[in-house]
Amino acid sequence: MRVDGRRVRDPEFPVVAGLARIEVDGLDAPAPARRYLMLNKPRGLVTTVRDERGRDTVYRCFDGSALPWLAPVGRLDRASEGLLLFSNDPGWAARITDPDSGPDKTYHVQIDAVPDDALITALERGIDDRGEHLRAKRVQALRSGEKRAWLEIVLDEGRNRHIRRLLEAHGIGVVRLVRVAIGDLPLGLLPKSGWRELTAGEADALAPRSVDPVAIV
Repeated sequence: MRVDGRRVRDPEFPVVAGLARIEVDGLDAPAPARRYLMLNKPRGLVTTVRDERGRDTVYRCFDGSALPWLAPVGRLDRASEGLLLFSNDPGWAARITDPDSGPDKTYHVQIDAVPDDALITALERGIDDRGEHLRAKRVQALRSGEKRAWLEIVLDEGRNRHIRRLLEAHGIGVVRLVRVAIGDLPLGLLPKSGWRELTAGEADALAPRSVDPVAIV
């Protein structure tokens, strides 16, 4: 196989569909069909193709599936769980991850404290950390015990370890962090390590294409 004239032996070599020229046995390879998947990522997997420390990656969940090359759309850190998208459509992925216009992400977060109204207000107001302003778009308490509680936290942008850093700034640790929805797409009853393809309607609703305005004469 050649990519832009250069011989490539790695069958998982990533390319940008529609921009790279791919040849197989001297012939141009047809463009792959666009694929859009959702995965229920379990804890303990890193969101990368390969890990230099030999840790298991999210691609373990696709073993034996014969899927084409798909890239993660956004990420979840190793200790986090829940809804993770994959696609071979870079334009769609860019619209999903756009901090200005991408869909909100909803998380259920178990913390090692019992929240009060002051904490919820502080999380929505945000903090400055390492040159970044971190805040939650919306926070609500779901249920509480004597020492722990579950919060629903909605983000309209995603920084590295955004929720963990935001809570740590208030002296609160995260016990579990599960992404339960992206936009109007819920994780639902998808089992751990399970995946399914999005319907065309789901994919379009998550990242609609911009429509050029029509000139009115």
